[in-house]
Amino acid sequence: MNPKVTGPPLFSVFSSIHDALHSTAFTIAVDVVLSLAVLFWLSIAFWVFKDARRRMEHPVFVGAATVVGLVPLVGPPVYLLFRPSETLEDLHARDVELHALEQQLTHGRSTCPVCSSAIEPGYLVCPVCTTRLRQACSTCEAPLKPLWQVCPYCAGAVEPLQEDLDAALTGELQDVLQDGLAPSAPLHEARAADG
Repeated sequence: MNPKVTGPPLFSVFSSIHDALHSTAFTIAVDVVLSLAVLFWLSIAFWVFKDARRRMEHPVFVGAATVVGLVPLVGPPVYLLFRPSETLEDLHARDVELHALEQQLTHGRSTCPVCSSAIEPGYLVCPVCTTRLRQACSTCEAPLKPLWQVCPYCAGAVEPLQEDLDAALTGELQDVLQDGLAPSAPLHEARAADG
């Protein structure tokens, strides 16, 4: 014999499912899950906004990135694909480092003590103001600094110039300061200690 399915037991199953779906506990659970989903969605949009502010200066671009971040599921990955790779802080640090390197490279160049124009290490006179910068070696014609006693290139004796010693020391001090080596004590303190 074939047992017949009767209406009331099947109806009671659907009725109990219906009652469970419309119960207060299920409604509260759905509300909690939806609230958490909305909170997660808004927190991702807020993260996109904060990250965009760290990476972009222009407020229009920050706003556009935030709007993209508000698009559920697709927006944040799209933002991650197209956001700038460096933060503004990284860009600033790189610019400071490049500026310091440029300063170091330009600081290595000598300047004329009179007119401050750029001069090469081999110049004997400044090509702009014709100030005598160095003496030429009488043997090999190499440029010599004012305080050198012997030519380091040919070991020939250097003929002393009839130049004021204070001017030569001042020129040597300027060379030291241009090379970035600060003296241990100011010049006037060193003279006071000697005298």
